[in-house]
Amino acid sequence: MKPIFTLVFAGLFAATTGAAQSIAADGTAAPAVATDAPLADVQEAAPMPEDELLFLDAREIDVREYVWNHRLIVVMADTPDNPQFSRQLDELRERADEMVIRDVVVIFDANPEDRSPLRQVLRPNGFMTAIIDKDGEVKARRPAVRSGRELMAVIDKFPLRRQEILERNPAGR
Repeated sequence: MKPIFTLVFAGLFAATTGAAQSIAADGTAAPAVATDAPLADVQEAAPMPEDELLFLDAREIDVREYVWNHRLIVVMADTPDNPQFSRQLDELRERADEMVIRDVVVIFDANPEDRSPLRQVLRPNGFMTAIIDKDGEVKARRPAVRSGRELMAVIDKFPLRRQEILERNPAGR
């Protein structure tokens, strides 16, 4: 079932490539999703610098670009005014430095009318947070807000993440 899901997941992402706004780890850049601004106001940004956590709009990206390079945390809601949606994005901003270390890119989608390829695959019912590992598989999903600490703990249990930790610190074997 997982190989089929992975193939379907990869096959549905034929959307055109786009850029989105990035958020500096210290929060100095304008947020990609503001509670008082529509999502259409997302500005273009340069390619991902190593020290910034990217927040990308699901309508403007091709997820295939991130497979084997980044882990994706997908945050979806039925409206940008959903309080869980803003709380989840705030939780991620608070732990931006630690998320960058784990090669995380945040993808958000609060416009169900647009029917982004990611929304068609994940089929959220209201609010949802999902974690997609570097291999392109959905490893965890939940219909509630997760703290940044909890998200990092889930990511650190992935086999690929454990392998990365051992490669960076071979003395830990």
